[in-house]
Amino acid sequence: MAQKTCLSCGEPLAGRTDKKFCDDQCRSNYNNRKNSETSPLIRSINNTLKKNYRILQTIPLIEGKGKISKAKLTDKGFNFKYFTHQHTTAKGSTYHLCYDFAYLPIEGDFYFIAHWEKETN
Repeated sequence: MAQKTCLSCGEPLAGRTDKKFCDDQCRSNYNNRKNSETSPLIRSINNTLKKNYRILQTIPLIEGKGKISKAKLTDKGFNFKYFTHQHTTAKGSTYHLCYDFAYLPIEGDFYFIAHWEKETN
């Protein structure tokens, strides 16, 4: 059987049969290299989604629900163009979700915000 080599540096591996890296530094270097190959567009979108999520986390919620003006969200840097998915209720309201936070435009240029415990399809 051919000896396995480290995926990062190519050195021969000793020890467990399922071992892929010689040490933590090689594992880290390999994953950093692999993740840096992601396109700039994907990285930019993911960063925008993370920023939106952090903003939604700062909104005070009572029993998982709250509201905020569109202007305040915009001032904080929220980008309405990016969200992870949508949910349409039986009544026809379409929530935009950013991971586990949902937002819905409501009257008076405000947004209803909810912590989405579980999605029902």
